[in-house]
Amino acid sequence: MELWPWLIAALLLLLLLAQLSRSARFYAKIGLYCAFCFTASAMAAVVCLLRHGGRTVENMRIISWFVRSFKYAYGLRFEVKGRETLDEDRPCVIISNHQSILDMMGLMEVLPDRCVQISKRELLFLGPVGLIMYLGGVLFINRQHSQTAMSVMTDVGERMVREKLKVWIYPEGTRNDNGDLLPFKKGAFYLAIQAQVPIIPVIYSSFSSFYSCKTKLFTSGTIQVEVLDAIPTRGLTVADVPKLLDTCHQAMRTHFFHISKIPQENGAPLGPDTQEAQ
Repeated sequence: MELWPWLIAALLLLLLLAQLSRSARFYAKIGLYCAFCFTASAMAAVVCLLRHGGRTVENMRIISWFVRSFKYAYGLRFEVKGRETLDEDRPCVIISNHQSILDMMGLMEVLPDRCVQISKRELLFLGPVGLIMYLGGVLFINRQHSQTAMSVMTDVGERMVREKLKVWIYPEGTRNDNGDLLPFKKGAFYLAIQAQVPIIPVIYSSFSSFYSCKTKLFTSGTIQVEVLDAIPTRGLTVADVPKLLDTCHQAMRTHFFHISKIPQENGAPLGPDTQEAQ
């Protein structure tokens, strides 16, 4: 039985529903985004296998090209400041804020050469998406088993220096669209200190003006991206992890509020409810 007619019919139904309500438009765009991800992953996997024959960080160039094309379908623009810091030829740990499933587009927009991500192991089983992540050299960790995760991170630190890799980590550990940054987990900072490589913070402005799960908003928009100066870890030890974490968190939080144009009072962001009360 042919599957394509049913997929086409489903997409046409979504487009029809999208004309009826804001919620329907939101879910139609999310559905289309997921369809793009699976289709592009399948196509990119074929190109990666033909070009490089298997799993290698060099495949990220191919994957990045496919994913960057998504922004045209959604009317999204990225304005990047400080990209040259990412392009320096040296191993490093890159950390950024994590807001939604759209982060993949932002990641690929600025992804430097020889850069891999650390991701939860469950994503490996997402069909063609998991396959293309594997082919791109993504490093998977089992967050349910801390001992295994620590072993993987130790191996990553050694490999970073040996192969001059950049490693991209979301230190919040989960997606967060509350208009602020969640507390950071320590893994990225242990890794940077263990490998004695710098940390480069990358901040994406809030998506709330064009994307929100709570209000079912999904329109076109512009994302400001700011790459901060590298923070050295040479000479630091495990005892310095808390201070390093706090330094990065405060710097990223300050720049997040600034480029997102989120007002603050006493260092805390004013959310929609607070602003309405005022």
